Amino acid sequence: QVQLVESGGGLVQAGGSLRLSCVASGRTFSTYSLGWFRQAPGKEREIVALIGRSGDITSYADSVKGRFTISRDNAKNTVYLQMNGLNPEDTAVYYCGARAGPLLWRRDVYDYWGQGTQVTVSS
Repeated sequence: QVQLVESGGGLVQAGGSLRLSCVASGRTFSTYSLGWFRQAPGKEREIVALIGRSGDITSYADSVKGRFTISRDNAKNTVYLQMNGLNPEDTAVYYCGARAGPLLWRRDVYDYWGQGTQVTVSS
């Protein structure tokens, strides 16, 4: 089991940057694969970026490749999402999620979720 708390969202202008953080509980943080997901109004939650247990494997949605970077610091029980070159299309509630085991590009296998943090990008 793991508990997740996101922070770092806010309002930025197009082209700006934000760094999201998600702090997890527990002694077994390094056994979980982690991800950032987002949900815009009227849309389903989608995968943004995923990171494996050791942090050496990452995967990104095509829409954010080259702009977003996911990383983790297992010593701090924290996963980050650095977002650069933000677009209005990036506006959404961003959630971190976790699963026990390896990285998989499937929404339904990430069983633990934070409460989300709002990211709003203005034109």
